[in-house]
Parts: sequence; C-alpha cells; structure tokens
Amino acid sequence: MGLQQFLQNFSDAVDFQQPIEINAQTTLKSLPEWDSLAALGVIVMCDLEYQVTITGDQLSNCDTVGDIFNLITNS
Repeated sequence: MGLQQFLQNFSDAVDFQQPIEINAQTTLKSLPEWDSLAALGVIVMCDLEYQVTITGDQLSNCDTVGDIFNLITNS
C-alpha cells in the first residue's frame, strides 16, 4: 500500500465539499469536514480497502492523516 493511494482513499472517504490538498502531516482537526461522519467513513474505508479494523478510540488517538496511515500499515 502506498501513501499516495491512501491519501486518495482518505479524501474519498471524508468526501470533501471543496478540493483540498492533504498530506501525511495534515492535522485532522484542521480539515473542515472532519467530524464523526468523516471518521466513520475512514473506519469503513480502512476495513473495505485495507482489511484492517480500527476502532473509534484508535482513530481518536490519531492527530494527523499520517498517523492513520501508520496505524493501518502497522496492523
């Protein structure tokens, strides 16, 4: 799994209203659409795309998009 593909999948899962540039250092709290619905979309994306189950608690411990990527790649 590559980071660029993950970033695209993350962007699709969050469903941004306006195109936004994200990278591994992007903080989740800085994203305008980051809310409980976006978090649920990311959890579902991780399960469907990467066959990795992450919990809400694990996701809440992530500060950046890269933290989620690392969570998936280290599972």
